[in-house]
Amino acid sequence: MENRAHALAAGLFVILLSMAVAAAAVWFGGETVVRDRYLLVSEVPVTGLNPQATVRYRGVSVGKVEDIRLDPENAHFIFVRIAVNRDVPLTKNTYAQLGYQGLTGLAFIQLNDDGKHVERMQTDANNLARIPLRPSALDNIADAGQHLLSNANELAGRLNTLLDEQNQTHIAHILKNMEGASGRFDSIADQLQPGLKALPELTAEASVTLKRTSQLMADLNQIVAKINQQGGIVDSLSDTAEELADTLPKLRDASHGITRSTRGMDRVLLQLEEQPRSLLFGRTPPPPGPGENGFVSPQSPSK
Repeated sequence: MENRAHALAAGLFVILLSMAVAAAAVWFGGETVVRDRYLLVSEVPVTGLNPQATVRYRGVSVGKVEDIRLDPENAHFIFVRIAVNRDVPLTKNTYAQLGYQGLTGLAFIQLNDDGKHVERMQTDANNLARIPLRPSALDNIADAGQHLLSNANELAGRLNTLLDEQNQTHIAHILKNMEGASGRFDSIADQLQPGLKALPELTAEASVTLKRTSQLMADLNQIVAKINQQGGIVDSLSDTAEELADTLPKLRDASHGITRSTRGMDRVLLQLEEQPRSLLFGRTPPPPGPGENGFVSPQSPSK
């Protein structure tokens, strides 16, 4: 009976010790928090990022990096598997960026959310949800610096080409020509100075001329108004034109009468010239014609 009791005590001690060891392992391992796995997809280098690096959501530590590898189908992409606490509200608009801890160069994952979507992101072990890894501010600064250096190198090359010996000679000639042109401009300005001084007088004379022109236009307007008013020159001319229209037919009739009288006078004068005695005895009747009394036939000439 005593041996059985010792065996039972030893067995209970082993069981309790195993449970204590397991509890200690779980306690020190920190795996009491349930986490979900996500896959970050990056097209930019992830320099300084290592497995077990911290994952932060808006500055709060929420997980760790589990694995970093290249895409087996396209080495241009980098896959980073992370484990994030399940209670973190990651939405479909969540994105990741690299952050750096001081001057050590060690990187961590910074998760952010634009806040445009509120739907939670669903993930599982067989089909990990993908989160884009965007370039960080430091990456953008580095890219901008490289672009600036490239532009500076290109500018330096162009300046070297521009300032070679031949172009320097041309620039010197241009500057010399500009100096000569500046001197000529000064002489032209001196010649124009008297004309510029006379401009105020010309302006005053032009002002006087404009005033006189305005007065002349006013006088012309008054004359036109007088001409157009009732009983004025236009009305008189209109009445005179109507009287002339009535008089012209009368003058035409008088002209025809004078013409007829002149023709009668011509016939009378012709008759007096041929038969002057007709003025005292009247007009001599014409000789009788054949078949009339007193008709005498002319004698034929003797042979």
